[in-house]
Amino acid sequence: AAVKLRRPLQVLTAGASPSPAIIQGMEDIGIDITHVYGLTELHGPHTICAWQVSWVDLDPETVARMKARQGVASITGLHMAVVDRETMRPVPHDGQTVGEVVMRGHNVMLGYYKDPEATEQAFRGGWFHSGDLGVVHSDGYLQITDRASDVIVRGGDMISSMEIEEIIYQHPDVLEVAVVSTPDPVWGEAPKAFVVPKRGRTPTEEEIIEFCRSRHARCKAPRTVEFGQLPKTATGKTMKAKLRSREWLGLERKMS
Repeated sequence: AAVKLRRPLQVLTAGASPSPAIIQGMEDIGIDITHVYGLTELHGPHTICAWQVSWVDLDPETVARMKARQGVASITGLHMAVVDRETMRPVPHDGQTVGEVVMRGHNVMLGYYKDPEATEQAFRGGWFHSGDLGVVHSDGYLQITDRASDVIVRGGDMISSMEIEEIIYQHPDVLEVAVVSTPDPVWGEAPKAFVVPKRGRTPTEEEIIEFCRSRHARCKAPRTVEFGQLPKTATGKTMKAKLRSREWLGLERKMS
């Protein structure tokens, strides 16, 4: 069992966004997490999920959900928006309308080395296109919903892999999880979960699937679950593209 720290610890985390379940678990033992968001193409974090005084009276679960978001543009980031991918118009701040996260500022790269075509594509419309999809809440805070390439298209419906991961992270036997698309003969694509159990725990595929179905739309639950270690980059990020490529080996995945 986790032991509460003798002194509070402040942690700044980047890379993959922490789930609300992880944030709440860390805070239960005295670790205060602040999430920042950026990309390789940026110099340092572009947004920070800054603490708001209005969160003081909220229950711990709600605070964890607030802190799991990507936040607002930092001093160095300056400009960040979530826009419709076709029109480049900002989406409403309703926490529901999904758009692409774009940014500009002195911390954004000039371009890709010796690749003018990729540079032109990345900076279309005068903004750097992150490839991340997200929403903006009424308080102006950004929340990433998924990478455009990680969205699962099931029969025309767009399913966020991160949304499914957040649910599975709530399972008491789960340490890590990654959800990717897998071919489906009827719907085109279906979610598949790769799960790392906690030490000494042995959850089953049926338990994970039913856990998701009881907390989400049944069509958004993973069709299959595989247990084992997740491939990681040198910086510790899960290589979802590698998992997805393995599932689609020899097949063509059609993305809109």
